[in-house]
Amino acid sequence: MLKLKFITSIIMLFTLSPIWPLGTNPLPGDPFVIVNKKTNELALIVDNRVQTVVNVATGKEDDLTPEGLFTVTVKAQNPYYRKKDIPGKDPNNPLGTRWIGFDAAETDGRIYGLHGTNSPDSIGKYVSEGCVRLQNEAIESLYTFIPVGTKILIVSTNKTFEELGKNYGAISK
Repeated sequence: MLKLKFITSIIMLFTLSPIWPLGTNPLPGDPFVIVNKKTNELALIVDNRVQTVVNVATGKEDDLTPEGLFTVTVKAQNPYYRKKDIPGKDPNNPLGTRWIGFDAAETDGRIYGLHGTNSPDSIGKYVSEGCVRLQNEAIESLYTFIPVGTKILIVSTNKTFEELGKNYGAISK
């Protein structure tokens, strides 16, 4: 687990850093997020490239995590868990340290989201009530690179992230 965390941090540091070691930072493009429920992975695409892929957890039943193209509408650090009245930063808060909400099922971004977790062993499994869970370290790393307005595609497919990115215009053909 520490090795994955270290590798993800290094990749994020060098590929998304404003101080690019090869000259001008090549990442001016709009971010695009893809979640593949079939593999329980999330990819961040920026400037025609898959920048990083992380493992996620999705719905315990296939229809719980909605599929489609959505838009990030709200973000929160140390989110409050309304359902059980648990404040942010509380170790019992199942939302972890970050919330990136999107407008699935005609909601306002406060029902469905990408978020951290207080149950890191759930990552990679089908266990959520509909949201997409990430390790806290992963959502914290991605949080600043996914602004409000970012498109999020959720699918269940055998296609690669590159193929999906091309199909949705996030990667030039």
